[in-house]
Amino acid sequence: MNAIITYMKKNFKIILAVLFLSGALFAFKINGSRMNADDPEKDRLLLELLTFVIEKGHYDPATMDDEFSKGIYKDYIQALDPSKRFFLQSDIDEFAKYELDLDDQINNKELTFFELTYSRLMTRMEESKKIYKTLLATPNNFTIEESFDTDYEKMPYATNQKELVERWRKQMKLSALSSITERLRVQESKTKPSDTPATTSSEQATEKTKPSELSSELGMDASSKAEKNVKIKTFAELEVESRSNIEKSLDESFGFIKDLTRDDWFTVYINAIMSRFDPHTSYFAPEEKERFDVSMSGKLEGIGARLQKKNDFTEISELISGGPAWRGRQLEAGDLILKVGQASAEPVDVVGMRLDDVVKKIKGPKGTIVRLTVKKVDGTIKNISIVRDVVEIEETYAKSSIVEKNGLKYGVIYLPKFYIDFENRDGRDAGKDIALEVERLKQAKVNGIVLDVRDDGGGSLSTVVDIAGLFIHEGPIVQVKSAGKKKEVLYDTDPKIEWDGPLVIMVNGFSASASEILAAAIQDYKRGIIIGSKQTYGKGTVQNVHDLNQFVRNSSVGDLGALKITTQKFYRINGGSTQREGVSSDVVMPDRYAYLKMGERDLENAMPWDKIDAAPYTPWKMTQHFEKAIANSKARIAANPQFKLIEENAKWIDSKSNDNTYSLNIDTFKSEQNKVEETAKKYKPIYDYKSQLKFSSLPHELEEYQKDPTLKEKRERWHESLSKDIYVEEALNVLDDLQPKNLVKTIPAKTLKNKLAKS
Repeated sequence: MNAIITYMKKNFKIILAVLFLSGALFAFKINGSRMNADDPEKDRLLLELLTFVIEKGHYDPATMDDEFSKGIYKDYIQALDPSKRFFLQSDIDEFAKYELDLDDQINNKELTFFELTYSRLMTRMEESKKIYKTLLATPNNFTIEESFDTDYEKMPYATNQKELVERWRKQMKLSALSSITERLRVQESKTKPSDTPATTSSEQATEKTKPSELSSELGMDASSKAEKNVKIKTFAELEVESRSNIEKSLDESFGFIKDLTRDDWFTVYINAIMSRFDPHTSYFAPEEKERFDVSMSGKLEGIGARLQKKNDFTEISELISGGPAWRGRQLEAGDLILKVGQASAEPVDVVGMRLDDVVKKIKGPKGTIVRLTVKKVDGTIKNISIVRDVVEIEETYAKSSIVEKNGLKYGVIYLPKFYIDFENRDGRDAGKDIALEVERLKQAKVNGIVLDVRDDGGGSLSTVVDIAGLFIHEGPIVQVKSAGKKKEVLYDTDPKIEWDGPLVIMVNGFSASASEILAAAIQDYKRGIIIGSKQTYGKGTVQNVHDLNQFVRNSSVGDLGALKITTQKFYRINGGSTQREGVSSDVVMPDRYAYLKMGERDLENAMPWDKIDAAPYTPWKMTQHFEKAIANSKARIAANPQFKLIEENAKWIDSKSNDNTYSLNIDTFKSEQNKVEETAKKYKPIYDYKSQLKFSSLPHELEEYQKDPTLKEKRERWHESLSKDIYVEEALNVLDDLQPKNLVKTIPAKTLKNKLAKS
């Protein structure tokens, strides 16, 4: 989950003062020649700096003792080899000697454990390449009765090379089996009458065949999504094809791993340490810090293209609407970048180069020129010059739609995250954008607003205060507490209310941090109704992001990256924390993933729940329809067969989550999968559901469609998904129930005519 982020530096003034007074602490580390990447001395400096900053700045730093060391050891080894397909038990026995020593190694700036695990992992990975290459040269025998357990957490490590080879064999055999049976199913469906389809929706397919999830984890191509009009193949042909696809996918996965540097693996080790303080304290390597800044601001400077690795090539996967590449109309998805040149400089060959390094060469300041040599989709080679510009990533920004229901007009605002540009106060931020969307909906004369923060992982603290303030008179929004200090109350100081009409906030189990502050404030003020999952994620902590380079005087060390550190906890204005408990919905709607453990409360090192004094606040007065609206919604949900089916599906998903053993005999496997598929068919109406509601864009977007057909296509897809969303439909029902009794609901003439005709 994204953190609540502030860039308040006051908490670190003490740290800075201590560092400057103790300049010798790091000075001896960085004198002399410039440190290179993969330099152990730089790693030691980083360890020293991070532990010092954590000790002085963390809200409640954990004691670095043997228990702390055990936690690092467990998390780090699991991160290196999650499916236990590289290390042998003998490796683990050797590593385990350090299980209780890592706290001492960190304090002493020792890298013995890291160096041992890193070098051993590189060796084992090279061996694994030979293993899968050898195994994939031999056809699988699917008539043997054998099985494979995919519960990696409980799976023991292989005791010798023979056992490890056998594990690889079974993993890949399961992947191939999943691929073949799916392709056979598709082929069989082509020979059946069209009214007896043999396949289910993609969502059901994901649910019913967990081996495909295994294949994704392994980096194997076992999805076998059917292409139409494909030649019917024999079982033998499909078997050969499955092994070829697995080998290709594994080659790509290992190619990606090969691109990782020692620094990348050291970052994994560092974050195993950082996460023991709490789940949201983490280290950002320089490139990660840059990506984090982009995610928070929603914009970057470059050409506006998403790139992906394709073997040794860098491929254009998507052009961002409105960006320079999109405007130029010379690049397209599928183009391969061969060379990159800066302005008039000689182009550099980027074939075989790390993706991150290619991205660095293509990105650059607004107004500068980058020249790309690309192999087009049609095979031609072209040289394309592009002037870099600021690129706004439209998907990260708020958007709204309008819908008519029972003669009334309602607005739906979707907020994917609480974004802000910390470097440019005049740039876009969620607070200003939501205010604008509310104003546009008012101009459209809506009778109620749904604000959707489902799956919103959070973001900037300041934007929460701005957004909540749109719906209330001035007053407290959230309370913040730093270690050893009095609480601070953040207020909305503007008495103006942008929207005083009916309001519904939609949440789910992935609404976290800033989303929870907003929902809690609206709930405490009784300003609106919270509708969604039983409770939100439960993240009640605040993080600061700090550039580590500010703590070191000598720049010869190179870029040290940044630290995201938990410095505060926030509390509702009623005094309760959202930490672990989240925000409970006023109206609970069945959720397919309600029984799975995915919240903050399920993390072993999450900070505890607590409570402080409430802040003085005055609840909203116009709540006369609240109780009835909540009661009506609960009654509708209880009686709705679609919601009943979702609840039943949730329980079924929970029961299947512990099914980890799969037969590798094709007849048994198909029989087991057919049983799962038969059950899954029962839940197909969940995905086929469609309301009669019609969602549309506001006038300003309709004008933009003329110059941006891509935006039109994206919005139409969103509107289509809204019409299929029973949760949105119920949120609109609640808005209906919140309408003033004296409001006359006029029925459009066309609707009235249809009603009369039916009667």
